[in-house]
Amino acid sequence: MQNSSLSALAQPDAASAIEDFVQTYAAHPVYIPPRGPRLHAKNWPAEAALRMFLNNLSNDVAEKPEELVVYGGIGQAARTPQDARKIVELLLTLEEDESLLIQSGKPVGKIRSHAEAPRVLIANSNLVPRWSTWEHFNQLRERGLMMYGQMTAGSWIYIGTQGILQGTYETFAACGRRHYNGDLRHKLVVSGGLGGMGGAQPLAATMAGATFLGVDIDPERIKKRVETGYLDHISYDYHHAMRLVLAARHKGEAVSIGLVGNIGDVLEKLLEDEIIPDILTDQTSAHDPINGYVPHGLTLEEALALRQSDPQEYKARSLQSMARHVGYMLEMQRRGSCTFDYGNNLREYAQQGGEANAFQIPGFVPEYIRPLFCEGKGPFRWVALSGDPEDIKVTDEALKQLFPENTHMIGWLNEASLKVSFQGLPSRICWLGMGEREKAGLLFNQLVREGKVKAPLVIGRDHLDCGSVASPYRETEGMKDGSDAVSDWPLLNLMANASGGATWISFHHGGGVGMGFSQHAGMVIVADGSERADRCLRRVLHNDPALGIFRHADAGYETAQQNAVKHGLTI
Repeated sequence: MQNSSLSALAQPDAASAIEDFVQTYAAHPVYIPPRGPRLHAKNWPAEAALRMFLNNLSNDVAEKPEELVVYGGIGQAARTPQDARKIVELLLTLEEDESLLIQSGKPVGKIRSHAEAPRVLIANSNLVPRWSTWEHFNQLRERGLMMYGQMTAGSWIYIGTQGILQGTYETFAACGRRHYNGDLRHKLVVSGGLGGMGGAQPLAATMAGATFLGVDIDPERIKKRVETGYLDHISYDYHHAMRLVLAARHKGEAVSIGLVGNIGDVLEKLLEDEIIPDILTDQTSAHDPINGYVPHGLTLEEALALRQSDPQEYKARSLQSMARHVGYMLEMQRRGSCTFDYGNNLREYAQQGGEANAFQIPGFVPEYIRPLFCEGKGPFRWVALSGDPEDIKVTDEALKQLFPENTHMIGWLNEASLKVSFQGLPSRICWLGMGEREKAGLLFNQLVREGKVKAPLVIGRDHLDCGSVASPYRETEGMKDGSDAVSDWPLLNLMANASGGATWISFHHGGGVGMGFSQHAGMVIVADGSERADRCLRRVLHNDPALGIFRHADAGYETAQQNAVKHGLTI
């Protein structure tokens, strides 16, 4: 892509240009991603990383930008404000034959590389297995030696609540096909947690045709979902909320209500009133018993105070509350509710808290998503660096023309264009499989080259993907060959994407389910219209989904083995 103007760093007074940039776009706690075709860094790969880093921390996207927290309790994009500033400065000056090293949110050096190597190499929250506990991690964090990267917080490709929207939709839709003949009208979905990830649930449920009740103790989280169009109504009163919910369920209306309250208390009341959801799950921040979950019997203010004054007492109360919470879910399950764990490690901590039968609740991946993983499918996402929503519209239409036979994808894009509000830089997510991702990436690069979009496009994905994660209580739960805990696969994914020429890559520990329970790799690549980008896109968007097919074929899944033959991946 031809630059509309020179990089600011090409100007005579580079130090002044850097300071001007920081004051305009990265003056803590106000982070703003630049928009438009003008380069500020020395090349588009570095510019893309810079804009996405700032996008992660922007007020439109991040849960707590003043703490550098993007989502998921304490999931950060940088360790300290000083580290965030240094990351910005280094990305502004990064050459095409250098790669920046990030260690748990802190820039620690640059290495010699080459133009088709990753510009940024990120490792977050990784500990030697014996020390991979929240207790040890928190000791390091308190000493300023580490941060928790979650999944896409510390890898700079979080796109707001939309990031998990289609995955949540696919899960609810698959549940509806299995249990309700594919029709979720007149069906009630109930869940806890309406934060950065859980906030996708109400819109996903209503897009699938259901009535939705979500519960969160923090009214600000619910208000944010209403403001961004992910949730229809907020209620502060249980009886008021239930009048709305039951009326909508009776009429078959796809309406979502967010109730301010404790999810355990609400489940208890629902049982007392003999109101049994058709579908029941949870996306509270149960992965972190201290900094995420809020125990029963405490107001939000009391919980925040106890976290500071006595974290061990807080954790004990969280575990007891999770056991109570899951106990009510199990009773709902016994009474006919289709109940599943949504990957936040609630079952494990409930079991630690005393609920021995917690794992009678199945996980969502083995129940509904693994068949998609066997096809190399997963959450393909892209961002318009121009900041212009029209560029996303152009990409949506181009994908429809590229894959006219993929009616499911076309239907999703049509719905998303009408119902999804952008947070930060305009973005889109849509599940694509082996072969499709490479074609889409090359198409996007062509759109940039031909000037059909106004600036380069960033392509990434969630770490929750077909071949990028080892998480025995989530993505790799119940593997056919018992290889749930084998983490060679995300490491191979990381190395394959480094070899292929991703623009930045990351390897994290503990995302989604907490410290000690997962390892996972992230990948981002920029389509800037160049021939270099074509070469990198062909390699990376082949290699990345291929790892999913390799992983599941090796585990004995016949569908994956058939797809390996189909795509020429057998050896």
